[in-house]
Amino acid sequence: MNDSSPSAQYFFDVNNSPLFKKDPNNYINVLGAKQLNTLKNVSLLDIFLSTSNVVEPHYHQNAAELVYCISGAATVSILQPFTKQVLHYPLLPGQVTNVPQGWWHYEVATADNTHILAIFDAPNPEVILGSDILKFTPANIMSHTYCIDEDKWKQVTEAIQPTTYIGPYKNCPSEQHQHNQYPSSPHTPYTPQYPYYWGY
Repeated sequence: MNDSSPSAQYFFDVNNSPLFKKDPNNYINVLGAKQLNTLKNVSLLDIFLSTSNVVEPHYHQNAAELVYCISGAATVSILQPFTKQVLHYPLLPGQVTNVPQGWWHYEVATADNTHILAIFDAPNPEVILGSDILKFTPANIMSHTYCIDEDKWKQVTEAIQPTTYIGPYKNCPSEQHQHNQYPSSPHTPYTPQYPYYWGY
């Protein structure tokens, strides 16, 4: 967009740009060049969460992400693809975490009324969601590749809703998701039981 164009836009109300809404306390608004056409290499997601709600595991194929905490508290967890470690960064207001482009990550609210801003170095944020990977990868491929029972895989993934964005689901039994989503020690790497499950 040429800034001298009569159709150039310089103002937009992000409150009127919903990307996803789980309920009145958990939702995401979006701003990119599709909403404000003079934006070049910047876009954002305006994220609101209540305690224990999760921006599901995902990665951004076109941009790095800077996660800034405005209010409340959240933990940003990142899978470091070179060390095969999951890194956890608790955020309070005024603190940030940088997520490199293409790195698998998720955010968990640790307080009610959490408000975080995800800022991207791309005109429009793009995303690959974990729920879509799990839901749409054929069960026979998962079974064959990872030597798992195909019927059990279908059973485990049956409840997954495509394009979840924010979990857990409203109808999820509480006992299924009341667990420690992150270690108590900040910035402490956690090495998975199978460290080479994810990587190149």
